[in-house]
This record gives sequence, C-alpha cells and structure tokens, in this order.
Amino acid sequence: MSDVHARLSASGAKKWMNCPGAVQMEERFEDKPSEFAKEGTKAHALGELKIRLAANQMTRREYGEGIAELGDISGELDEYTDGYRDFVIERYSEVQRSTSDAQLLIEQRLDFSAYVPGGFGTGDVVIVGDGIIEIIDLKYGSGVRVSAENNPQLRLYALGAVEEFGFLYDAERVRMTIYQPRMDNISSEEITIDELIEWGGIVSARARLAADDSITDCVAGDHCDSGFCKARAVCRAYADKRLAIARYDFRIPSALSNEEISEILEQSDRLSKWAGLVSDYALDRAVNHGAVFPGYKLVEGRSNRKYCKPESEIADILTEHGYKPEDLFNTSLKGITEMEKLLGKTNFKKLLKDCVIKPAGRPALVPLDDKRSAISSEQNAADDFKNIIDKKGEM
Repeated sequence: MSDVHARLSASGAKKWMNCPGAVQMEERFEDKPSEFAKEGTKAHALGELKIRLAANQMTRREYGEGIAELGDISGELDEYTDGYRDFVIERYSEVQRSTSDAQLLIEQRLDFSAYVPGGFGTGDVVIVGDGIIEIIDLKYGSGVRVSAENNPQLRLYALGAVEEFGFLYDAERVRMTIYQPRMDNISSEEITIDELIEWGGIVSARARLAADDSITDCVAGDHCDSGFCKARAVCRAYADKRLAIARYDFRIPSALSNEEISEILEQSDRLSKWAGLVSDYALDRAVNHGAVFPGYKLVEGRSNRKYCKPESEIADILTEHGYKPEDLFNTSLKGITEMEKLLGKTNFKKLLKDCVIKPAGRPALVPLDDKRSAISSEQNAADDFKNIIDKKGEM
C-alpha cells in the first residue's frame, strides 16, 4: 500500500523530478502519518479485501477476519469502497472479454529501478491482458483533485508493470486511472508502450540528479504544495517564492493593475499557508526540541472550560438540588454532514431529498482552473432585481 521505503518514491516523483534537492531536504523530517493518511490506509485495506473477495482470491472466512482487524468502519467508508470494488471488477471483466487468462493483481509490488535508482512501489490494482496493462490507483483524499494526465506516480508504476508483465501479454498500450470517490473523480490516461518508455528516458535523467547527494539546491514551484513537501517550512527557495509578493511594497490596491492584483491574489493564499507551515514547525521545535526564537516565548495557550465528569453524573447532582432535567439539556437535530454519515448517502438522498437546500454561496475570486462556473456581477444584479419584482407580485 505504500512505497515509503523507496528513497526516490513514485508518490514523491513530482517533487524530485522538479527539485532534486527535495530528497535530502525531506530526510531531515520525521515521517508522521496524519489522520488523513491513516484514513486513506484503512480505505485501501478495506478496498483490497472487497476486491479479493469479489474476485474469489480469498474465502469468506478470510474476508471476515480481515474486516475484524480493521475495527470500526463508517458508513461513508463502506459505501465508497463498495464503489471502488465495483469499478475495479468492471474494468477487469472488460479485459477478460478479450483475454480469458487476464490477471487481476492487488497491492502488487512494482519495480521501476531500470529507470529510477532503487525505485519501487506498490500498485493498488494492476490488470494485465492481451495488448493492455491498466494501473488503477485509489485516492481517498478529498482536499485536492488528482488527475491521471501526465501523472508521474502512475507512469512509474506503469513502467514497473511493463517490465514485469509486458512481454507475457505482448502489451502495446497502458491505461492509468485515478479513482477518487470522495471528489466524484475518475481520471484516466491511455498511452502506447513506446510513449511510456520515451517518457521513462526523461524521468531517468532527472532521477539520476535527485539521487546525487552532491546536488542540494532546491527549486520552488507548484510541485512543493501539490507534492506536500515536508521541507516547505524551512526551504529558502520556497520562502523566496512566497515572499515575492513583498516587491509590491504594500501599495494600495488602486495603485495596482488588474494583472498585478491577480498575481497578488494567487500569492497571498500561498503566503498564508506557508506562514502556517512555518508557525507549526516553530512550535514543534520549541515544544519538543527546546528551540528558542528571538522575540518569542513559549506560553500556555488559552482554553475553554469543559466538564470532567459524565453528563449523567452532573445531571444527577443538579436534579438532587431541584433542577428539572428538561432545563439541563438542549436537544437539536443532527447537522447535515453528521446526518449523512448516519444514514449513508443513498438513504440520505432518498429520505431527505425534499428537506435539504443549498443556498447560493457568497461570491469568491478563484483561479481559472477551478471547476465552478463563472458568474458575473451584472447577472447577480439582474437576479436581485427579479427577486424584488417577484416579491412585489406576491403582495
């Protein structure tokens, strides 16, 4: 499920291909799995069990034992991994129609060291048939939409799969797919083996640079954030990139052109996130390593009061002193997100489709590649005017 033991990992390829110095920079930081990463690991494990059972690669008993080891499984996780299983089995069945002995490989180790020194990884799903190899990668995150187009992680996995299985089935093309259920995102790229190998030559040259410990210079770019580089908080190249906004010398907006304002809007969001990274890093160094930063001191933060005994025990104390139970508790309907988790998406839509609305959100300026449709201030004004006329007609 993970290729963390490979120094030049497939998952980190976007970073080391663009910034050779990132490999050494990140090695200074301890790898601490986030709660999101743990959730993703659980999703992969559950998805693997479901696919293996559906493909008759394990018994019902083995499946039950595996499920028990995973512990609590939310309705949302269960529903999304059902969809993942169905998608994989559908793709496998499609290949089987032309290849009776097609292979479905789950959590398959893939060695691409012919192109990347010491390079290996684990493919979530590899489907091999006559003329085609397909890589399917489950992404359970919901923060960043992932595309299969020119995706170096998938292409490295594909190179490993071609090395292992290509000659057996005379593969001519590879199809690489991202399955990201929480963002309703299925993205695929299909290229020929020749195109893949040509790309492999390019990545091989970059991998040699990344593996060279004498190269320590870092190159900042979009790969720092999309690749979640662990060294962003201390990387000087990244800091210089973020601080480029300072050249505007805090001029008032009316003194800036629209083009300059667009650049500041792009940089300010990244600047804010970078400031948060630096702040978190400094706090960790101060608390856990005794670091002292000039002009700052470590203090106890503000906190809110909270009960330290069970609600029932507190209620008993108060009712013994004459307070009524109905005065002690507030009851309200669960919120929409919590209710959807309780019912599951299917039942939620079925039972409450007429009970939930989504009001228009406040206008926001976002990058052009945002998936939402553009609106115009003129259209907003026309809609507001129409609402006034409609209300007058109702009076």
